[in-house]
Amino acid sequence: MPGRPRPLSPRLLRLAAQQEGLLSVRQCIGSGMSHEQIAARVRSKDWERPARGVVDTGHPATRDRADDPIEHRRRRAAVLGLLAHPGSVATGVCALVLHGVQGAPIEVSPEVAMPTGAPRAARPPVRLRRSPVPSSVDVDGFRCVPVEVALAQAVPELRRRPAVALMDSALHRGLLTPSGLVAAHRAAAGRRGVARTRSWWGLADGRAESPAETWARLDCLDAGFPPDALQLAVAGAAGDVFARVDLAWRLPGGTALLVEIDGRDVHSAPEAVYRDRVRQNRIDTSRTVVRRFTGADAWHGRVGAEVARVLRPAGWRPAPLPAGTVLRVDA
Repeated sequence: MPGRPRPLSPRLLRLAAQQEGLLSVRQCIGSGMSHEQIAARVRSKDWERPARGVVDTGHPATRDRADDPIEHRRRRAAVLGLLAHPGSVATGVCALVLHGVQGAPIEVSPEVAMPTGAPRAARPPVRLRRSPVPSSVDVDGFRCVPVEVALAQAVPELRRRPAVALMDSALHRGLLTPSGLVAAHRAAAGRRGVARTRSWWGLADGRAESPAETWARLDCLDAGFPPDALQLAVAGAAGDVFARVDLAWRLPGGTALLVEIDGRDVHSAPEAVYRDRVRQNRIDTSRTVVRRFTGADAWHGRVGAEVARVLRPAGWRPAPLPAGTVLRVDA
């Protein structure tokens, strides 16, 4: 029967898994499907058309990404742009997402550019940048602009928290060097919106291990209480380092305020809960004030307010701790 759906070939199944459930019409035709069969799947609602030339098969994402629906949505947006414009290169936030940089906004708009920058009809909702792409890199089979270029494109178009979080993550993951960050800032010069970001580039810090830590640090900076240390090593009396604390402040009298930011999925396993309780008990001593927050707390400004509540009456003054400082807490 003409147009009757048939099982997908193993190749298309692999592509659908790799591409977050998305396939280009070209890929379907190249694997033996007809236009009629593709149209039949769309008519029957088995498939959808998120953009011209692209179908959504509903194929489940790979297991590691299915556990993070927000990251899955971001990657789908990045892949959608590449499929809608064959031969294109992912740019801006989409390129950063494919590189594995964390901290992008929840909603990411598909965007790409053609290597030559030649004009081409847009395929909504995909944004097609008109500037040429002199060089690109392959990331798991997807063509992307380098991280430096992607940041130069993305930061002027973002708000402060996601912009700094992306810079932090790129540094932390070793995808960008400090000199590369300077180069990205220079490359962003002249772009619309870059003037308001001038101070943001100097806030980037690769010690942040998650976007939530970046949000918490910025919240404390805005409250007037910049941390004295990030990822402060904590050791017992014998010198054994058993923990690193996300944010720390030195208090008068030799005490310290220690702040930890819990990730969204952290401590879900029983063994992790036990290890964390032991670690927490060792950190919480007569010489420390310990506060724990979630990523939501950091996003909604609750970290800076609580830090201020502790530090202001204590008479805290900025006293950055030297790199390599170890806090000993056990008697």
